[in-house]
Amino acid sequence: MLILNDENFNKEVEEADLPVLVDFFAVWCGPCQMAGPVIEELAKEYEGKLKVGKLDIDQNPEIAKKHQVMSIPTVLIFKQGEEIKRSVGFPGKEGYRKLIEEAI
Repeated sequence: MLILNDENFNKEVEEADLPVLVDFFAVWCGPCQMAGPVIEELAKEYEGKLKVGKLDIDQNPEIAKKHQVMSIPTVLIFKQGEEIKRSVGFPGKEGYRKLIEEAI
């Protein structure tokens, strides 16, 4: 799983060949802590089909602002540099899986 930040976001997400799931989170966010392990499992499950990264909104507020992330956890899926799917809150593993399947 990628750790995304201001320096690598464009290269790893917007210029990626594969679809990219980005988990916008904060360390103090309880639902984010529940979502983290689920997203890590899905990253392994979809390896080779989907890139997965995490972005700490407290350390990278400009990226969150640019993508209009107003609450967390928020998951965005990008394809060819464009956002194609969004999930706000923690829908559970099956909710994330459905989002991924619709995107890849």
